Amino acid sequence: MLAIWKREWKSYFQTVTGWLFIAATLAVFALYFYVYNMAYGYSNVSYALSAITIIFLITIPILTMKSFADERRNKTDQLLLTAPISVGKLVCAKFLAMASVFTMCVVVISLMPLFMRIFVIVPFAENYVGILGFWLYGLTCIAIGTFLSSLTENVVISAVLTFVVLFLGFMMGSITSLISSDGNILTMILNCFDLLSPMEMMMSGVLDITGIVYYLSMIVLFLFFTIETIQKRRWNFSSKKIGLGVFNGAMLVAGLALAIVINLIANALPSTITSLDLTNQRIYSITEDTKNYLSQLDEDITIYVLSAKTNADSVLSKTLACFEEASDHIRVEYKDPDKYPNFYLNYTEDSVSENSLIVEGEERSKVVDFNDIYEYTMDSYSYSYVLSSYDGEGLIDSAIAYVTTEEMPVYYEITGHGESAVSGAFLSSMEKGNISLEKLNLMDCDKIPENTEVVIINGPVSDFSKDDVNKVLDYMKAGGNLFITTTYTEADMSNFYQILAEYSVEVLDGMVLENDSSAYYQYPYYILPNVESTNWTYFLNGYIFAPFAQGMSYEETDDVSIISILTTSENSVVKADVKNVSTYEYEEGDAKGPFTLGLYAEKTVDVGSSCAVIISDTSMFEDDANEIVSGTNNQLFTNLIAALDESETAYTNTMSVASKSLESEALIAPSLVVFLTGIIGIIVIPLVILIVGIVVWARRRRK
Repeated sequence: MLAIWKREWKSYFQTVTGWLFIAATLAVFALYFYVYNMAYGYSNVSYALSAITIIFLITIPILTMKSFADERRNKTDQLLLTAPISVGKLVCAKFLAMASVFTMCVVVISLMPLFMRIFVIVPFAENYVGILGFWLYGLTCIAIGTFLSSLTENVVISAVLTFVVLFLGFMMGSITSLISSDGNILTMILNCFDLLSPMEMMMSGVLDITGIVYYLSMIVLFLFFTIETIQKRRWNFSSKKIGLGVFNGAMLVAGLALAIVINLIANALPSTITSLDLTNQRIYSITEDTKNYLSQLDEDITIYVLSAKTNADSVLSKTLACFEEASDHIRVEYKDPDKYPNFYLNYTEDSVSENSLIVEGEERSKVVDFNDIYEYTMDSYSYSYVLSSYDGEGLIDSAIAYVTTEEMPVYYEITGHGESAVSGAFLSSMEKGNISLEKLNLMDCDKIPENTEVVIINGPVSDFSKDDVNKVLDYMKAGGNLFITTTYTEADMSNFYQILAEYSVEVLDGMVLENDSSAYYQYPYYILPNVESTNWTYFLNGYIFAPFAQGMSYEETDDVSIISILTTSENSVVKADVKNVSTYEYEEGDAKGPFTLGLYAEKTVDVGSSCAVIISDTSMFEDDANEIVSGTNNQLFTNLIAALDESETAYTNTMSVASKSLESEALIAPSLVVFLTGIIGIIVIPLVILIVGIVVWARRRRK
């Protein structure tokens, strides 16, 4: 077997075939690597690999067409058939020789993530599972080409047959979706030859065991077909042609049946066993918070997807499959809008987009529009909106909580003192948590309503009246919870500060300026505070941005306990006369740091306790500040809001599931490096390989 492998291996490099295959594959890969990775800045080679798979329709037939067809044409197959070696070893040796040529290309491609690591932090797991999928797909194509080459002695016919079959495998997913959007027996059979879909899942960063089993079974199956085809010719010299023909056909059917059974077993296993999500943000799996929440479900939920199953968004479908596996109470149904155009009207009068969800419980339902599942941000370079994050898991959690919870928490937002309204991403987070946020002017009521879970006082710029303060204090003494932010103002806020004083908190007059360069962004008043380790900050994925913050001090007492959340450095100062600042450094009369910018306070009252989150920077919870740190401010906001709620409703679980970022750190290389990478990869290396191949071939012809 080793001798045949060496013979075949050398034959590819003694002619132009092997050199041409390697040069063409690497040149096309280098072209897309240059475009997607070096020019556009993507840090995953899967973008380039997905683009070049179509080249296999041409290169694989060239590589495999001579494997057996040429042997038959030159009558050298009779020597092999009569050689003292089994047909199985013969076929495997030829296949491994072609696989080795292809693997040389894959080895070179595998070096690219290491090259990109020079310029950016590379998600190695995603890169290499994508390369694994690409390699298995290529080996499967080679196995198919090997079998088709064994059917004919004409190399051209072998190449054409291989092209046609590989093209069908490449397009089979699209073909079956045209036949039936919902799927039927015919599409189920045809999808057995969908060569591309298993690779695409691995290109997405999922180590899919079912995909690996599929490719390995296809490789073994087509090599087995090749063995049986050659075995039949080997025995055609004997007088047992008819009996062997029947036996040969039975073996082919048995091999095919075994491959089908193996794949059916693999596909029947739950995705928790067969799929390993290796993406950085675990896009294709659900969090432990969601799993724990779903384990407590005791009500049947049906999730309708307004799409044909074959046309559904792949990421969302994977998320829904995880939900279905996590709870026996959840059932997912796909409704093709072409067949059921008015289905959504049973639940809402508003128009909804394709791929939207309708989550139906026993008492009520909620629509999750597909446009809300993916989030977009403005790209400062292209001045266009780009895809930034995926919020499928959180929104589905929210919808399930809505349809299964009888009473939703009510929050009141105090108005009348120039307060900033909760808006943008922060308001969306509260809506995602099914929180009913209502405005309340204290002048229009005798007291804060008893059904209030949390009162929000968001950066007043004019002082409260004594009557307003008393209403808030009465609510607090009755065990009410507060979410308070402050903002710098020259107005006298002594009444408002009485509310903070109940929690032993004092706001310093002025604004905080940082003198530690690592603790601010661009300007000393754009503070990047130190985030203390607490239950609400443990899972934050980045910096907190606090522009225009005030300093706070506090003192714990017998009835007040405080947990510090955000602090400044020791080099920070508070400037009282903000308008006339002449230096950012400490001057006589300034307060010295460190200062507290955020805290959680709990005060013992007659009926139990009253809790308050106090943040000394209202602008921290505005979209402009939030976008600077890619949403981390909003993560903190949702965690703190959830910490204050004592209603024990399911929404507190849903708010903790943040949207998952789809952005990766951009690869930024010097323009000269980008240019040289393109020239060397696309032109120089392939050209050198071709020249070497032609020289070797020409020398052999002269001998």
